[in-house]
Amino acid sequence: MSGTYEAEVRWRRQPDERFVDGRYSRAHEWLFDGGARVHASSSPHVVKLPFSDPSGVDPEEAFLAAISSCHMLFFLGYAAQRGFVVAAYDDRAIGVMGKDGTREWMAKVTLNPNVEFAGDKRPTAAEVEALHHQAHADCYIANSVKSEIVIESRAKGLQPR
Repeated sequence: MSGTYEAEVRWRRQPDERFVDGRYSRAHEWLFDGGARVHASSSPHVVKLPFSDPSGVDPEEAFLAAISSCHMLFFLGYAAQRGFVVAAYDDRAIGVMGKDGTREWMAKVTLNPNVEFAGDKRPTAAEVEALHHQAHADCYIANSVKSEIVIESRAKGLQPR
């Protein structure tokens, strides 16, 4: 599947900010098709308060969410194709920064999907693992990054042994 995607990022300097002294707000807005607007900012781990806004989504969090969301969407699609009903899917993605020489980067991402199955046809633990493997292999975002991605899944409602 090919296509072109867009995201708009908007930031404006406030009238009382000099800017060149580094004392300016990093709060900004992400705008997406369909009208979604997301309040964003630099991470308070990178730019200290009050120049970052912890209530905003930072790029590092968005990176994790994009990987997790892409993996989940593929997983759900493959589960449905195999006739497995997913009742719930929750993930808490965790990213760890590393250094590559002098550059910092998101070195490792751990996805922690917790999947609950329902319905008459239930997968085995091996089938769930295979679904995660296929979802990871096909996820566009995972295929676009150099970060190590680890999947530590849990599942409920599996086929009885």
